[in-house]
Order: sequence, then structure tokens, then C-alpha cells
Amino acid sequence: MTEDQKRPPEAVETENLDAGSPESEVLEEAAEAENREPDAETRIAELEGEVTALKDQVLRAHAEMENVRKRSQKEIVDARTYAVEKFAGDLLSVSDNLARALAALPDEEREVLTEAGQNLLGGIEMTQKELHAKLAKHGVTAIDAEPGATFDPNKHEAVSQIPSQHPSGTIAETFQSGWKIGERTLRAAIVAVSAGPSN
Repeated sequence: MTEDQKRPPEAVETENLDAGSPESEVLEEAAEAENREPDAETRIAELEGEVTALKDQVLRAHAEMENVRKRSQKEIVDARTYAVEKFAGDLLSVSDNLARALAALPDEEREVLTEAGQNLLGGIEMTQKELHAKLAKHGVTAIDAEPGATFDPNKHEAVSQIPSQHPSGTIAETFQSGWKIGERTLRAAIVAVSAGPSN
């Protein structure tokens, strides 16, 4: 292999150029421009651009870290609040059964109960109160579904619309109590919506 074959083609081409040719002058000027140090103003402008870009990157990274921190805190709070959601949902049937047991005995018959019957009734009432207190301790509370309360489709499930003494669009009757955990509906209250007074 000859010397010319070992060199890259550009080197061979530049060696073949005459010293005074326009091509050689252009190549020499380009080489000089590459070797020249940039003037101070140009260098300062370049460095200021780099500083601006780095500041932007730092600010973006800081904002992203702040967003991640806030998301993590919210997830922790939600996990604490809603950790008992499934368990609380399972206990709602116990609350329903206690309410049915108490509703099964009319007020006039409660007065004529024997002492043992009074004790049994008192025990059921205390059990229901204790269950509701423990649920409330963990953020599980009953949804307001009293007759006359405003109907909210996020918290109430309407199964019928009936004429009643209550204004139209309010709750006329409650069939099953509703519950929420924090601000999330755990179980919607099953209600009948008032159509207003019948004519």
C-alpha cells in the first residue's frame, strides 16, 4: 500500500491543491477559524446561555421533585383514610341487621317487655351504638338520608318517585341507610324521591 492510499481522501485532495488556489485559501481560513479563540463577548454569551439552560433544568427537576413529594403525601393520606374501606363495607350488613332487629319491635310493645326482654333490647341498642362509634372512629359515617333532605345522586340511589308532603326532588322515604368513608361514598342510601304533594 502506497503512502497516498494510507491517508484519508481529504488529506490527499488538500495536498494536491496549489498553495495559491481559491480552494486552498478557503480551507486555510476554515482551519484558522477553528483554531481561533472566540472573542470575550461571544464566550460570555455562550456561557450565559449555558447558565440559563442549567437553571431551567434545575428548576424543572425541583418542580418535578415537589410534585412527586405532594403525590406521595396524598397517597399516604388516602391509604390511611381508605385502608379499612373493604372491612367497613363488610360490617355494614351487621349494622343493617341490628337496625332491623330494633325496628322489628314497635314502641308500644317495648314498654310491656319483661326485664329480660328490656335487657336484650338494651344490649342490641348498645351494640349498634358501639359499632357506629367504632366505624366513625375510622372515618366511616352515615349519609344523611332523612325524609326532606336534598337528594344527591352521588350519595343516594333512587328506586322510586312517590308523592309525599316533602318538596319535589327531596327524599321521601329511606329504605336502606347509606355510608361514606372520608369523602368517598361507601354505600349509597337507597331512597324514594318525593314527587311533591299529590293533587
